[in-house]
Amino acid sequence: MPIDATLAYDESNIFARILRGEVPCSKVYEDDHVLAFNDINPIAPTHVLVIPKGAYVSWDDFSGRASEAEIAAFVRAIGLIAREAGAVEPGYRLLANVGTHGGQEVPHLHVHLFAGRPLGPMLAR
Repeated sequence: MPIDATLAYDESNIFARILRGEVPCSKVYEDDHVLAFNDINPIAPTHVLVIPKGAYVSWDDFSGRASEAEIAAFVRAIGLIAREAGAVEPGYRLLANVGTHGGQEVPHLHVHLFAGRPLGPMLAR
């Protein structure tokens, strides 16, 4: 069920539980500020979730409250993961769902990195 990005951070969300080590993940990348792991239900040959380690609900929340170091690490991690996956050429897609209208299902900021095949149009027409 989509969530409202204005909600308070929920410490019981699945990504918070992964960050605490309560739920396993197939780790792709980790540094002091970022964790990236393979999606358990991939919809492309490469489907990686990239999350900040801080308790941020949405892109707006993250961009407003995160430190410069957290923001830089998050953006750099996404580029590094794409390069290491060999996705830069022929291409990849980044998707961050935010709020109810955006279809956000987990109340923790996350970016999907999709690659490995032609992905088609961004939205159904």
